[in-house]
Amino acid sequence: MRKVLIPTDFSDNAMNAIKYAMELFKYDRTDFYIMHAYGDDLYSSKDGVDRESLNVAREEAMKNTNTDLEKVIAHMKEVSPNPRHNYFPISVFGALVDEANEIAELENVDVIVMGTKGKSDDRNLTFGSNTLQVIKYVKCPVLAVPAVFKDIQPANVLFATDYMLPYQRRELKLMSTIIQNFAAKLKVLHISKFDELSFRQQDNKAFLEYCMEQIKPDYLQLAGTDITNVINNAVESYDIDLLVMINSRHSFLEDFLYTSKVEKIGLEIKIPFLVLQNLPRN
Repeated sequence: MRKVLIPTDFSDNAMNAIKYAMELFKYDRTDFYIMHAYGDDLYSSKDGVDRESLNVAREEAMKNTNTDLEKVIAHMKEVSPNPRHNYFPISVFGALVDEANEIAELENVDVIVMGTKGKSDDRNLTFGSNTLQVIKYVKCPVLAVPAVFKDIQPANVLFATDYMLPYQRRELKLMSTIIQNFAAKLKVLHISKFDELSFRQQDNKAFLEYCMEQIKPDYLQLAGTDITNVINNAVESYDIDLLVMINSRHSFLEDFLYTSKVEKIGLEIKIPFLVLQNLPRN
């Protein structure tokens, strides 16, 4: 049973991510948890009001959220009436990151799917603030889907890794299942100017090869000091439609996510981006 959490702000971008998720997991028995956290919006819009007024607004927000979630689920059933899929609305008064983290742990969620951007849809940004916060702080793999991406079924997947950290079997299983469901091709990209791997890298690569044995990936090594440029070129050269990376301490992706100048690093995410968190889970 696959468990997928989809935070939504009821925007077109969010619905695009929902449709992508339904298609991506159409072959799997899947529970979809459609969540809207309205705490941040309510607090920011009600600054200066008294507690009684805030409570009234909270009740109204919960009612409206429940109605909107039911509409989303009805639309999901209409777009893709899949008997393998179950749908659960979750309306929560709280911060998105905190609530997503709690639900992911409580329901043992496999992956969180959301649009790279929400209602604001700033074309100058790679990620909206909510998506960026979820990727950075929620202890669960995150699949971010750009609004411009409409080609649902992945054909070519790129997994960029430095082989430095041990992989989590569960997260590799998520990636391999997606690849096998669509008979996609996987390219594993290691960016380094050195031909030889350390003993640690050799062991981690051996484990990856074992877990990906049925897929038979192509293992690539490309030289270059500008990691973002190498990844961007690889995505274009190999016609990649799903990029996979690992977010972990001291990784390139962590530097990318935590820098105060995220957009200046230049990683061009125009395709779905699966972020593995490399954390042990049940």
